[in-house]
Amino acid sequence: MFRKLGCLVVAFGLVLPVWAGERPGSISGYVRSANGVPQMGAVVEVLGSAVRAIKVFTDENGFYSAGGLLPGIYSVKVSAPSFLPTMRDSVGLRAGATLMLNLTLNTIFDSIQLVPARGKDDTDDWKWVLRSASDRPILRLLDEHSPKPQSEQGDSTLKGTVSFLAGSPSDGFGSTSDMSTGFSLERSIFSSGTVALHGDVGYGDGVPDAVFRASYSHQMGNGSAPEVALTVRHLASPDLSLRNSDLEALALTTSDDVVLGGVLELKFGSELQTIQFMGRQSAFRPFGSVAMHLSPDTVVAYGYATSQPDGRVEKGFDSAPADLTESGPHMSISNFTPALEKARHHEISVSQHAGKTNLQVAAYIDRVENPALTGVGEIPSGSGDVLPDIYSGTFTYQGKELDTRGMRIVLQRKLTSDITATVDYGYGGVLDLGKADVSLQDAREWTQVRNRHGITGKVNGILPRSKTSWIASYGWISGPAMTPVDMFNASAGQADPYLDIFFRQPIPGTGFFPNHFDVLIDVRNLLAQGYVPMIGQDGRTVYLVQSARAVRGGVAFTF
Repeated sequence: MFRKLGCLVVAFGLVLPVWAGERPGSISGYVRSANGVPQMGAVVEVLGSAVRAIKVFTDENGFYSAGGLLPGIYSVKVSAPSFLPTMRDSVGLRAGATLMLNLTLNTIFDSIQLVPARGKDDTDDWKWVLRSASDRPILRLLDEHSPKPQSEQGDSTLKGTVSFLAGSPSDGFGSTSDMSTGFSLERSIFSSGTVALHGDVGYGDGVPDAVFRASYSHQMGNGSAPEVALTVRHLASPDLSLRNSDLEALALTTSDDVVLGGVLELKFGSELQTIQFMGRQSAFRPFGSVAMHLSPDTVVAYGYATSQPDGRVEKGFDSAPADLTESGPHMSISNFTPALEKARHHEISVSQHAGKTNLQVAAYIDRVENPALTGVGEIPSGSGDVLPDIYSGTFTYQGKELDTRGMRIVLQRKLTSDITATVDYGYGGVLDLGKADVSLQDAREWTQVRNRHGITGKVNGILPRSKTSWIASYGWISGPAMTPVDMFNASAGQADPYLDIFFRQPIPGTGFFPNHFDVLIDVRNLLAQGYVPMIGQDGRTVYLVQSARAVRGGVAFTF
C-alpha cells in the first residue's frame, strides 16, 4: 500500500510542475484618454503565439479583462473611435498571474511628434517613432527582423496647443469672453511624471478675464496616479455699479487613483477654494468614487461629487479643463448679497458589457444650494439680484434650493468601428415655476421642484477620409424646467440639453507637418428651446434656461 502511495506521490510531483506551468492567467486594466477620462467601448486585443487573438471591450469605467491566457509573451493593442491605436509589446505573463496593464489613448489632435529612435541597432529606414503625450511609443514601423523597441528612461517630450476661439458659451456670469486664446503645455519628466500648464485669456477692457492652471502628475509602478494642481482665476466686474465685484479665485486640487487587487478601483481627491467677490469666501470640495469589478463585464460603483462634470473634455477643446465656463466657482447674488453654489451628489450604478453594447443603470441623490441659474435677456444695471455677463447677453440668477432623487439608464452601442450611438433616459427633479407671468424678482418665491422625464440621443464618431470628429445630440424633457434632469450626469450619455452639434476638422494640406491645424465649431441649443419666460424689472420679457443658445468656433494649432 505504501509502495502504491509512494508511486502516486512521485507521479503527482512529476505532473505538478507541468500543471502549474499551464495554469492560465489574465491581463486587465483601465483605458483612459490623455486627459484621464475613462473610455467605454474601446476594443482591446491580446496577441500572442500561445493563443489566438483575444478581443474584449472596456466597460463604463474603461476597465477591461482578458482571461484564460497561458504563460508567455503578449502584445496588447487598444483602439477606439476618434483615437489613435495604442500598442504595448513584450508583456510577460506568469502562470496563474493577474497582470494590471493601464493604457492611454490619444486623439489625432493631440500632440504627435516624430522623434528619432535612440537604439543603435535601428536601420536607416525606420528611425522614427510615433509618440504620444505620455512619451510612450504607440506605433512603430519595423521589418520582420528588426529588434523590438526599448523604453527610453529619462527621455522627455514637450507638447503644446494654442487655440483662438470666437463666441461666448453664454453661461451667464463666468463665461469666457467672445474672443479668447487658450493654450496648454505639457512635458514628461523622469519618464513617469508630467508637468502641465493650461490657460485661457479673454479680450476685453481693463484687466482681461483669465484662468491659469499648473499641475503635476506622477504615474506610480502600482498603477496609482497622484496629481496636484493650482488654479488661478480672474473675472471682470459684471456690473460697474457693484463694488469690489471683480472675481478672483485660487484653488488647490489634489487627486489620486488607486487599484486594489485588480478588482477595486478608488478615485479620490479634494479642492480647496478661496474666492474674493464682494467679500471673501472659501469652500472645501471633496470628491471620490469606488468601483468594484464583479466580473470582466460587470461593475458596481459608488460616486460622490461636489461640482458638475466637465463636458468639454469629450469634445477635445484645447482650453479644457482650464476653461472659465466649466471650472467655476459659480456665483450669484440676492439683494446685493453674494452666494456660492454648493452641491452634493451621491450615485450608485451598475454597468454591464455584452458584445458591442454597454448598459448602465444608476440611482442618485442631489442637493444643490444657491444654484446659479442661467438667464437670457437685457437686464438694467444696478439690479441686486442678477449678475450679467458682459459678453453674451446672458446673466446669472440665484435659484431656489434643489433637493431631489432620480435614476438613469444609459445604453451605448458601437454601430461601426467609427460610429457610436448612445441613448440616455433620466428621471428626477428640476426647478420650475409654480405659475405663469412671474416677475424675475419674484421667481425664487414661485420656484418649485418637479419631477421630469428626460431622454437624450447622441451619435458621435470620426469620418475616415476627412478625419472629421463630430458629435450630434438632442435632449428632450417632458415639461418646462430651469435646470436639466440629472445635472451631475458624468456617464457616456452626458450631453447638453436640446439640439447640439460639434465638429473638429483638420485643415487639409498640413498633414506632412509634425504639427496640426484644426477648425472647431461648437453649437449649443441650436433651436433655442426650453426657455422659461418671465417679466424683467423694466417690463421686458427675459428667460431662465437650462442651456442658452451659443455658437463658438475657432482654430487650434498643436505642436
